[in-house]
Amino acid sequence: MRTVKRSLLAAACLACLSFTIYAQTAETFDIATFRSPKGWTKQAGQDGVQFAAEDKATGAFSLLTLFRSAPSLGDPKEDFDAAWLTIVKDAVTVASAPQMQPMEDKDGWKIASGYAPFEKDGLKGAAVLVTASGFGKMVNVMILTNTDAYEKDVTAFLASVNLKKPAVQAAPQAPVSRNGSPALTDNFWKQGAVRQGMLGHSGLSTGTFAKTYQFFANGTYKFYREDMQLAAPKYYLEHEEGTYSVSGDTITITPKKASFSQHRLKKEDPPARSGALPLSPGRYRFEFWNYDGNWRLLLSPVDGSETKRDGTFSFYRNGEPQRTYQYHYVDATGRLIQ
Repeated sequence: MRTVKRSLLAAACLACLSFTIYAQTAETFDIATFRSPKGWTKQAGQDGVQFAAEDKATGAFSLLTLFRSAPSLGDPKEDFDAAWLTIVKDAVTVASAPQMQPMEDKDGWKIASGYAPFEKDGLKGAAVLVTASGFGKMVNVMILTNTDAYEKDVTAFLASVNLKKPAVQAAPQAPVSRNGSPALTDNFWKQGAVRQGMLGHSGLSTGTFAKTYQFFANGTYKFYREDMQLAAPKYYLEHEEGTYSVSGDTITITPKKASFSQHRLKKEDPPARSGALPLSPGRYRFEFWNYDGNWRLLLSPVDGSETKRDGTFSFYRNGEPQRTYQYHYVDATGRLIQ
């Protein structure tokens, strides 16, 4: 394991130095440009580019994956944690929480990186994840290796990566309450993350999901859910509308109509399947929470149970899991408002 630990540490340290500005590279994927490692096997998919190197005589291998950009959750550490859960932990079995490297800021991108030992199908090695967050996007690079023999190639690849800054529109002014927090009404509140399927040496399977509330001053609300996966039908959509009432710190939601639809390749495609959904009233305690300069709406079901509308609890505060849903304050395009 000596070479694995050495490679792991080296890769993690190098990861913090990646995403710097280099001359124009030979290849482009999504918003990233890069130089492919020489002699490595390359496999490009819709949602990522994967490179593999293997020495069959010794059993040494290294697998490097650059993923398509996805919407940022608004905080670099949250982006890293979500990607670690949905990319690394779905690909291999890690024995411990990732050891984090110091956060870096490169040309407006905040770089979070960490590593941990892994095991899969009898193979043991090191898993490294690098997450670049900025401009409403996040980009992930995952390295799986059991040797330091490919250290120079990995170093060269990371050093070659250059991320294009997505065009950013000016955020519109939104209603703000008296205490400085955003108003509940006439704003957009969004929860989203990356989904990642099982990843072997030759396959990629990624997806994203987003859920958005909008409450209006006339006592009505809209809820929208969008799930995207690699395989067709690619899009699953939900729309819900109804009324709500507020009493103190409690909000009661009463849906009037709810529907779903599945679409083969584009959201604009005719539905392959659609129909009505059961109406599920809900009562939540709510609060506004400012974390790292971003406002969030926290919704905690009064009965402490997960709801079909909001899904699985995934919010932590002070390291402790909460029976709470966290929605970020965003504009109409889904970009965080700060």
